[in-house]
Amino acid sequence: MLRRFCLYGFVKNQKYFEPFLYLALLEKLSFTGVGILIGFRELCVIVMEVPSGAVADVLGRRRSMIISHACYIAAFVTFALAAEAWWLFAAMFLFSIGEAFRTGTHKAMIFAWLARENRSDERISVYGRTRSWSQLGSALSIAVAALLVFMTQRYDIVFLLSTVPYAINIVNFLSYPKDLDGPHAGGVRPKQMLQTMIHAVREAFGNRGLRRALAEAMTFNGLHKTCKDWLGPLLSVIALQAPLFVYMTDRRREAILVGCVGIVLYFLSSYASRHANLVVQRAGSIRRGSRWLWRMNLAAFVLLGTGVLAGFGPIAVIAFIAMAVLQNFWRPIIVGRVAQHADESQTATILSIESQTKTLFTAVAAPLLGLTIGMMSPQMRFLPLAILGIVITSIMLATDRRDRPSNS
Repeated sequence: MLRRFCLYGFVKNQKYFEPFLYLALLEKLSFTGVGILIGFRELCVIVMEVPSGAVADVLGRRRSMIISHACYIAAFVTFALAAEAWWLFAAMFLFSIGEAFRTGTHKAMIFAWLARENRSDERISVYGRTRSWSQLGSALSIAVAALLVFMTQRYDIVFLLSTVPYAINIVNFLSYPKDLDGPHAGGVRPKQMLQTMIHAVREAFGNRGLRRALAEAMTFNGLHKTCKDWLGPLLSVIALQAPLFVYMTDRRREAILVGCVGIVLYFLSSYASRHANLVVQRAGSIRRGSRWLWRMNLAAFVLLGTGVLAGFGPIAVIAFIAMAVLQNFWRPIIVGRVAQHADESQTATILSIESQTKTLFTAVAAPLLGLTIGMMSPQMRFLPLAILGIVITSIMLATDRRDRPSNS
């Protein structure tokens, strides 16, 4: 089963459009428009995410994942064919349905399998291993995407090609055993869905350890999700300024730089995910490991700000890579912390709430960042990312209560 979980992550991350998403959107929208579009996506996910987790827990998690991937495929096709800006919003709506039905659901199946195998204490290491394969998938994805953009000098092809691996994953889900659907999976029972959702929300806000874990998930994950896709535009600026491959078109120079940096980033991220458990072991507890990652994240945002202020793009790129690596140490740890407090019958709902906190942060931050970045001079364009990160990480470190139990 673990191989199928790893296969899911590897195939799911064949999102060939992802490294070029903002560059593709900026062909049709302004910086502010991109921020609004991303905020629209996150608001749609917010509306659907927790109910979709309850649907997965009640109707069956495999069905939820199949619905998710079908919506992704429809979104990719719409992105590729979009001739006007309003079609981008239709594509983002379909994409948000896919996100809502996916987030939390597959992790719930992994944790259900671990519980069945009496291996629940391996949550961090097993999830880290599956996430490691996801990052290896991203490394392959960005290499393929860079090659496609280099050869065709078009962005639409990377959206269309992304439909193939998502169709493969639908076949993969059909091979999952039925007992991973969840203990209450069955027919349509709206009352039970509502009860599952209400109980999970009460638990999320009533459990002290879970409440803090969700707050940390919202800010750490939200910062990463809000900032990570701006790496593409930053690399585009560097590619146009650097005296390299000057005989090539701008788009081919972008493809080379995005591909090279992305491959390095995702191989390092894969290593981080696979070894996330080592952070906990060396720190002595999950809480201390989390605190160490917060400090390193603060240092990465300071480095980003330094690179922008110094006008030296490579420093800023190194900061983006460091943030991505830290996120991949962080993600298995925070998912393990949240799952510690969740009842097995509503794990997908609790993990959907965890994902929704990140979505809420991004829905607010993305439009504001898009507006602010659009108002900045080209040299200072990415400074708002650094300022936001420094402020948020400083607040979370200042509010961290060290008297909590060491395993919380």
